[in-house]
Amino acid sequence: MAEYIPSALDWVREQVELYESSGGTEGTLRKGFPCIIVTHVGVKTGGIRKIPLIRVMADDGYVLIGSFAGSPKHPDWVYNLRASPDVEIRDGTEVYKMRVREVEDDPERQRLWDISVETFPSYGEYQEMTSRRIPVFIGEPV
Repeated sequence: MAEYIPSALDWVREQVELYESSGGTEGTLRKGFPCIIVTHVGVKTGGIRKIPLIRVMADDGYVLIGSFAGSPKHPDWVYNLRASPDVEIRDGTEVYKMRVREVEDDPERQRLWDISVETFPSYGEYQEMTSRRIPVFIGEPV
């Protein structure tokens, strides 16, 4: 089994540690909104990586938005999911095995984007801050 490599970003590392050490009963909010922990494989390291993301539900899955708070570049986890789409999603005390796919088809992407902005309005602001098209993924049960 691959080794867990904690994030270099303090807020990510601290939130993941709190969330997981409490069994999903603490650290479940990000910016005042419910969040999930996405466990995935690093494309460069092969190590286990974890990222807290705002919880956005659609259909039977989770929408994952690669906003990076409006940064001009994608977050590293976007490349990881593109390379290795099998993930675990911790939502509170529950953990689900999921397979993610990037949604690029405009009608489906727009529908999921609209749900995401309705759930977390800052996503709309983040898109205005960057010229890149923010990636949208859907995590679906395996």
